[in-house]
Amino acid sequence: MRIEHIAMYVNDLEATKDFFVKFFDASSNAKYHNQKTGLETYFLSFEDSTRLEIMTRPDMVSPEKSLMKTGYIHLAFSVGSKEKVDTLTSQLEQDGYEIVSGPRITGDGYYESCILGPEGNQIEITE
Repeated sequence: MRIEHIAMYVNDLEATKDFFVKFFDASSNAKYHNQKTGLETYFLSFEDSTRLEIMTRPDMVSPEKSLMKTGYIHLAFSVGSKEKVDTLTSQLEQDGYEIVSGPRITGDGYYESCILGPEGNQIEITE
């Protein structure tokens, strides 16, 4: 058994798609738009066949996001080396994304950084 894909609602579908394409080498399918419900989606595919579905629709609500909350908390991407963690973290910071932590070695031995991506969603970058 495996997870087929993960999905998340976003307010700015295009900016979120562009973020994952630019920084995490995602490839995107053509946008799906359901005229009846207003739902718009993209499936983003990553190198190892992991897929992320990003979605928006006009009747969504946007609650305040807290860093310490129950439920899903972040998406983690392995980039292959400490140097790549450092480089990507620096690039994201230069492009205006907030660095929440790192780069650092965590208590459980991971070398990682955590940033706030589009709409305050946490993205973890690991070696």
